[in-house]
Amino acid sequence: MNPNPLEARVEKLTALLEVGKAMASERNLDRLLQLILSDVTKVMEADRSSLFLVDRERNELWSKIAQGLEVREIRIKIGMGISGYVAQTGKTVNIQDAYNDPRFNQETDRRTGYRTETILCVPMQNKLDEVIGVLQVLNKRDGAFTQEDEDLLLALSSQAAVAIENAILYEDIQKLFGGFIKASVYAIESRDPTTSGHSERVAILTVGLAEQVDRVDFGAYADITFSAEDMRELRYASLLHDFGKVGVREPVLVKANKLYPYHLDIVAARFKLIKKTLETTYLQKKLGLALTLGPGYHRDLAALDDELQRRLAEVDDQLNFILEANKPTVLPPGGFERIQEIAANSFVDVDGTKVPFLSTKDAENLCIGKGSLNLQERLEIESHVTHSYRFLRQIPWTKDLRRIPTIAYAHHEKLNGRGYPNALRGDGIPLQAKMMAICDVYDALTASDRPYKRALPPEQALDVLGMEVKDGTLDGELVRIFTEGKVWALTVGMRPAA
Repeated sequence: MNPNPLEARVEKLTALLEVGKAMASERNLDRLLQLILSDVTKVMEADRSSLFLVDRERNELWSKIAQGLEVREIRIKIGMGISGYVAQTGKTVNIQDAYNDPRFNQETDRRTGYRTETILCVPMQNKLDEVIGVLQVLNKRDGAFTQEDEDLLLALSSQAAVAIENAILYEDIQKLFGGFIKASVYAIESRDPTTSGHSERVAILTVGLAEQVDRVDFGAYADITFSAEDMRELRYASLLHDFGKVGVREPVLVKANKLYPYHLDIVAARFKLIKKTLETTYLQKKLGLALTLGPGYHRDLAALDDELQRRLAEVDDQLNFILEANKPTVLPPGGFERIQEIAANSFVDVDGTKVPFLSTKDAENLCIGKGSLNLQERLEIESHVTHSYRFLRQIPWTKDLRRIPTIAYAHHEKLNGRGYPNALRGDGIPLQAKMMAICDVYDALTASDRPYKRALPPEQALDVLGMEVKDGTLDGELVRIFTEGKVWALTVGMRPAA
């Protein structure tokens, strides 16, 4: 201890300022409480300290942390013991002999084998002079706690109260962000139930990939690290990467086949009418034949029946081919030509109008080379990233979350510049977006809830990622880390049953 009282006081005031700055910069409540106890014990030259917060709903004091006690949480009724008394009255208590004070609960000492002698306990009050907790120090190392110690601990408790309320407010804001994001993801998946769980799985995979990147000690990303704030930013961006789908028309969003269901119903009804028209035409021919009763009548009648059945079978075969071509698979060789041939056929409707077997639009859609979307629909789906960006930019993100719109905006960009919406290349794509792209593709390949494709097993999906690397679309080093670090396994148990 410094023998010069003035120097000792300056040292304590300097320590008080340093503690205040440290408290003000810590926003994590658990770390803040640890910091307060550590600094208070040192500044007050005490053996131990404890901090309790007020739980108004339960009329209790509670603490996750008390030095020297190996317990997860302590709860004390307000009004009981020294801490409860201070919380109830808002008065400072300075005791020189704990065992001679009737308010002191000796049970804790008996349980731990510790001997409490001197106690200084002060209230922590907010700006409204409400007691939000108590700060207590035990057993000063050199004599009893003085009036100067009381003033110092009150100053520390005032700083701690402000820091704790700020930390609690920060936690509340984080919970609010989390609730908003959860509601946003729910809104997305309500519009497109076929991708239910996709955003959460992509977030888990992307954060898992970032954790693996953090661990690598060689290669292109050996120097890359992600802080806790970076991880939260990445998780939020991943959860919201598809939010822009709210701006895409629902029929396009959930389109499973090349024709919309109502268009296919019209085609099926048209072919039913074609068959009825054929039957009517041949009935008229048979009636005309019957009226003539010429030579070979029965033979000609049978020939007409055979010809009708052949024509009806042709129509059924054409419809069956249309139903197969309607699936989001690649057409067999000659498939495009056959669709055009079918579309070129026509029949006469009941009002005498000549109607093609397939409309021009239906024929174009059935000739889609791969998948279920035509060019305009694909562009509309791709616009979801722009909708996401515009939406996310409207949110006043905190400084540590400000890159969320940019990360989400680039998750469909490809290294070779063939992605969308901005055809970014290589280093022009944010690292977080490169990681998310891998996880997004992997989850889409392995998802069993998509009506337009079969789910691939993980090993085949990883092979596809390897092919994407060869094609220059995905980052090879990140795919290696994703594969070798078994990041892909993080969501295996989360997928809906096939």
